[in-house]
Amino acid sequence: VIEKTCEAKFYQQVVPLTDRIDYLSPMHNNLCYCLAVEKLLQLEIPERAQWLRVLLSELTRLNSHLVWLGTHAMDLGALTVFLYCFREREEILRIFDAISGQRMMTSYFRIGGLALEPPLDFCDRVRAFLKTMPEKIDEYENLLTGNRIFIDRTKGVGLLSAEDAIALGVTGPPLRASGVDWDLRRDMPYSSYEKFQFKVPVSNDCDVWARYVLRVQELRESVQIATQALNGLPGGPIKANA
Repeated sequence: VIEKTCEAKFYQQVVPLTDRIDYLSPMHNNLCYCLAVEKLLQLEIPERAQWLRVLLSELTRLNSHLVWLGTHAMDLGALTVFLYCFREREEILRIFDAISGQRMMTSYFRIGGLALEPPLDFCDRVRAFLKTMPEKIDEYENLLTGNRIFIDRTKGVGLLSAEDAIALGVTGPPLRASGVDWDLRRDMPYSSYEKFQFKVPVSNDCDVWARYVLRVQELRESVQIATQALNGLPGGPIKANA
């Protein structure tokens, strides 16, 4: 339906529709569409806009993974983890609201760059969040990784082989948890991802436990990538006293 609707719209009018393909990863959807149109139009995107796209994409990844982890844990009886994950997600949504005026359907990425320059306190807010996030991830792991009940309900459950994952069109963390070492950020880099240092977690266990462990590792990697983008932002950080 969305694809058909796009046929009758100008390029820029399509961006708000991409938000709604996956409401947990709206900026990823914006970026995918913008990159396609920019390639078609042979546009060169300013480096500062590319780095901000990387930063916000990794915050979006954190947002999506937190919802997965929280709801996954709740479905297995660990309600506390759900509350903790949504505590951190709320901070991310507030950052999105500050930068775009919307908590979820941001439409912040635009063809050619971004909608507008981030607010003056943007870098300080993001830096404060990223600084505390590793210890929050430690909290999640302290509640789940050594929990006997959680282990029994995830290890050896939901096996998905690499062959089946590829045949079914599985992508992202579930694919890597099935032993397929493939990440577009590294293997087909875009928006300057080739300038960032990060690891791509992979597991050969192919079960629910592997998908949990891998996503937790990706949470940590996203914090590292976002920190690199913030510290190395072309043109310098956005300062309130600028």
